[in-house]
Amino acid sequence: QVQLVESGGGLVQAGGSLRLSCAASGRSFSSHVMGWFRQAPGKERELVAGVTRSGSNTYYADSVKGRFTISRDNAKNTVDLQMNSLKPEDTAVYYCAAGPPSSRWLVDVDYWGQGTQVTVSS
Repeated sequence: QVQLVESGGGLVQAGGSLRLSCAASGRSFSSHVMGWFRQAPGKERELVAGVTRSGSNTYYADSVKGRFTISRDNAKNTVDLQMNSLKPEDTAVYYCAAGPPSSRWLVDVDYWGQGTQVTVSS
């Protein structure tokens, strides 16, 4: 069992930065692929970034490449999302997610966080 708690959301002006953090409880954190999803009003939830168990490989949605960076610390059971050059279209609820290594890039998700709101003003 893994519980995920996000923090770091808020209101920022376009061009600004935010850092989201996800703290995981449980012993099996390092056995999960981790990622960040987001869901804007009226839109489907989408995978923004993912990181493999060791942290050696990452995935980014085209819309955030070059602006967002995902990282994990297996010793601290945390996964972060550094978001730079934020745009109004990045406004969404951001969710931390943990999935099995057999599911490439979180097609399947075992655990979800409660979500944190990110609002980017123009």
